[in-house]
Amino acid sequence: MKLIFTISLLFAGLLSFSQTPAPIEMVHNKVLIQHGHAHIGNGEYIDNSSIGIEKGKIIFVENALTNAIVESEWDTIIDITGKHIYPGFIAPNITLGLTEIDAVRATRDFQETGSINPNIRALIGFNTDSEVMYTVRTNGVLVSQATPRGGLVSGTSSVMALDGWNWEDAAYKKDDGVHINWPRKYTTTGWWAEPGPTKKNDKYVEKRNTLWDFFRKAEAYAKVSKPDEFDIKLEAMRGVIQGKKRLFIHADFAPEINDIIDFAREFNIKLPVLVGGYDAYLVTDRLKENHFSVIIGRPHSLPKFEDDHVAVYYELAAKLQTAGVLYCISNAGDMEVMNTRNLPFQAGTAWAYGLTEEQAVASISLNAAKILGVDDKIGSLEKGKDATLFVSDGNALDMMSNEGYMAMVKGRFISMHNHQIELYEKYKKKYGLKGLE
Repeated sequence: MKLIFTISLLFAGLLSFSQTPAPIEMVHNKVLIQHGHAHIGNGEYIDNSSIGIEKGKIIFVENALTNAIVESEWDTIIDITGKHIYPGFIAPNITLGLTEIDAVRATRDFQETGSINPNIRALIGFNTDSEVMYTVRTNGVLVSQATPRGGLVSGTSSVMALDGWNWEDAAYKKDDGVHINWPRKYTTTGWWAEPGPTKKNDKYVEKRNTLWDFFRKAEAYAKVSKPDEFDIKLEAMRGVIQGKKRLFIHADFAPEINDIIDFAREFNIKLPVLVGGYDAYLVTDRLKENHFSVIIGRPHSLPKFEDDHVAVYYELAAKLQTAGVLYCISNAGDMEVMNTRNLPFQAGTAWAYGLTEEQAVASISLNAAKILGVDDKIGSLEKGKDATLFVSDGNALDMMSNEGYMAMVKGRFISMHNHQIELYEKYKKKYGLKGLE
């Protein structure tokens, strides 16, 4: 039997639920989403789209004006005339799902003791019952890269859907890469409001050599398929050394980035990713030559040096775009978990400072999927990919108009409600407010 839905009816029963609801079962076999402004994620845009989904997979994305529809072939047809549809946004390098309240130690599960921990897996610490996750999904962020923190070698990240019964159910790509924190050649003193002088880091060479020695051991270990003595740390590095996993190297400044490039060449790292990259625009030729991609640090950050232009962070994405370096945008930084919901607006700022609108969309969708190695499954509204997508009443990159209308993860509809919306509705009713204008 064919059903033609409006989304308000589809989710009428979801407005009164616990703050961590169970995932919604996939009961709609063939779904047609019609007449939306489709931002494909690969740079393309369709003003009046027709998107067909079957068994959780996208089977076509076409212009609705030229695509004849036989309504009897679809059990669910959703009209989103005037609304915007996007691939689910992807938040890389984030601790969402690994912490709930940063001030409460018992809820933090993103860092272990010790300096070298490639064997620590963020995957098994990922909490699908996080209440923060629901506030993030409302703005279209549907996938994250759960990433460990701390030490020289932090551990191994995984790409996770923000909907699922448990971490096994939510995993998009398990153990996608190892994260290392490259030491800084120079350190700053003071704090952000009263910065002090910059000093040379006397331990830089020592820490760099520690990394170098560890990778030498990992390189030798990886050459033996069945070593006599199993080493859990070196075993965790096998995929990186063999070019099967990514190496995410966290650093900001040109002197360190140049050393990182030399390091990656020395160990023949096949899939290197620079994370942060404040000075990446200064060394784009070397980054391209050595096949580096870049995860840009939060664009809504202050310049790191007094002499830097105030828009240096805002313009970084456009500079990498012009240089032809593959990049995506992250929201990592202070209070990153709760602020992950602002990821679309970070991309909106990059749009205002040099990117086109569709390039800005790609910076948090397909570009991120490519860098994380999941572009065969998600990142764009293309045939054969999972129906992980988001519909907004307005432009999702604009904080004044982004308003979640509906979303799907792996072809399942998900609730767009959260406890913040519940509180808003509660007190709006108490004080007789008509709503936000």
